[in-house]
Amino acid sequence: MNKLQNTINLIGRAGITPVIRTFENGVKLAKFSLATNEIVTEVNGKKNETQWHNIVAWGKKAELIEKFVKKGQLMAVDGKLVNRSFMANDGSRRKMTEIQVNEILLINTNKKGDTPTPSPAQIKEMKKGQIKQLNAKNSELNKQQKKAS
Repeated sequence: MNKLQNTINLIGRAGITPVIRTFENGVKLAKFSLATNEIVTEVNGKKNETQWHNIVAWGKKAELIEKFVKKGQLMAVDGKLVNRSFMANDGSRRKMTEIQVNEILLINTNKKGDTPTPSPAQIKEMKKGQIKQLNAKNSELNKQQKKAS
């Protein structure tokens, strides 16, 4: 039940290529914005509404983000809301809400030139084909062994 108290799940696109900061102890911090979209029905029709979220990730997750996330990358983020305050350059106190990453899942979009992700039926057919090839290879090896003996 404790995990349900501060949990957020989002699917969206990275608004910028993540900014990576490495501290003296070697720990990395990744920061970027994530855009989520929803279609809102209004009196005069449907409207696409975008929400922007500040995302932060530490350690190994930040290292993965550094390697694989670029602007526009579609992803699912599981995390928690963190409210913090800081001193701005002008001396004023500011507050910020961020989403601290617990888990991140990069979603492969089939852009032009990318290898398309196979469907479950296609995967099943590929496996059948591989099994047929292996069976044929085993039969050939068995024939060769019988001839040799």
